[in-house]
Amino acid sequence: MQKARLSRVIVLAAVGAVALGACSARNESDSGGDTPPQSQAAAPAQASNAANPAGDGKAQCAPTSIAYAGTINGNNAALGQNILYGVDLAVTQHNKANPGCQVKLEKFETEGTPDKAPGIVTQIANTNSIIGVVGLPFSGESKAAGNIFNDKGLVQLTPSATNPTLSQNGWKTFFRGLGNDNTQGPAAAQFITQELKADKVCVVRDDSEYGTGLADAITKALGEKATCQQTVKTKQIDFAAVVNDIKSKSPQAIFYSGYYQEAAPLAQQLSDAGVDAKFVGPDGVKDDEFVKGAGDAAAKAYFTCPCVPADQFTDFSTAYKAASGKDPGTYSPEGYDLATILLKGIDAGKKDRASLLDFVKTYDGQGLTKHFKWDDKGELAKTTVWTYKVEGGKIVRNTEIK
Repeated sequence: MQKARLSRVIVLAAVGAVALGACSARNESDSGGDTPPQSQAAAPAQASNAANPAGDGKAQCAPTSIAYAGTINGNNAALGQNILYGVDLAVTQHNKANPGCQVKLEKFETEGTPDKAPGIVTQIANTNSIIGVVGLPFSGESKAAGNIFNDKGLVQLTPSATNPTLSQNGWKTFFRGLGNDNTQGPAAAQFITQELKADKVCVVRDDSEYGTGLADAITKALGEKATCQQTVKTKQIDFAAVVNDIKSKSPQAIFYSGYYQEAAPLAQQLSDAGVDAKFVGPDGVKDDEFVKGAGDAAAKAYFTCPCVPADQFTDFSTAYKAASGKDPGTYSPEGYDLATILLKGIDAGKKDRASLLDFVKTYDGQGLTKHFKWDDKGELAKTTVWTYKVEGGKIVRNTEIK
């Protein structure tokens, strides 16, 4: 069984980071006897005053551009595609409603890596027609290239990079559209210890900037209940040594701090080895590609995410599916919200980088996902963390962590 599953994982890795096709999700619920009962919290309703990228339809502007920068077909591509499709929808709705103000969306592939991102961001920064950017999605690439945005005065709104240190670099162009890992780490620890009733937790981190920062945050929050630590590498597919060590420590829960590309085969191999600890992943794991790649092991998985459920965002979800052919994913509505803010600035007559940056700095408005108003470091004043679980082969909302 394990050999067959490992072979399948290798095939998945060979065809690409997105892990498509070869391993289909099992239509199993996580309502088995080893799972504590959970009351599914109501999804937040869409605010009546949520910003609409269409505006009033009267905007006038010279042709201008904003950009999406991030993974499209590279590592953990599904997470980047979720965001890109949200951004693209906002721009499409804006342009359809405002014939006198046509905004071009330029798309740049960074593959989600810190080695490639600086060159791509330099290209963006040297394209004068681009006056605002949604991206970069990942913390490692953001750390490597944030100074380039800053040096060129080009506003950067990230919908998903959560490493806390990113806002401590003195960059004046960096704005985070969600809570950072100093919020998610303690919230995840609270969920694991209070809701899942785990007193022995193994924290597994990947070698990314994101995985390292989040692992540090949850380990600190868990304190003595963090009884096991393990490290894996990006693109690793054989976790035999890691699995054996975790099995020997007999944890009640495992928190994987990284992305779905490695989390899926790890969860599968843990299950094959008879490790029955509950598997919890963060926002970087919360994707349908994890469910596909992890097979039947996904049915026991939970996720934490500083993102709100999109269940009640009916108009957005319908339009998103019509445009992309699939339901919104993790950070799709956040990408939509952040693009909308840039579009509102352009509609308000902000024609260059400096004026659009000033618009974002002083922005104070409601979006689909939250109220947006930033401090001088580009952090939001109030954010929430939700938990999710797999049910019937789909990721569904579970509870809000308060």
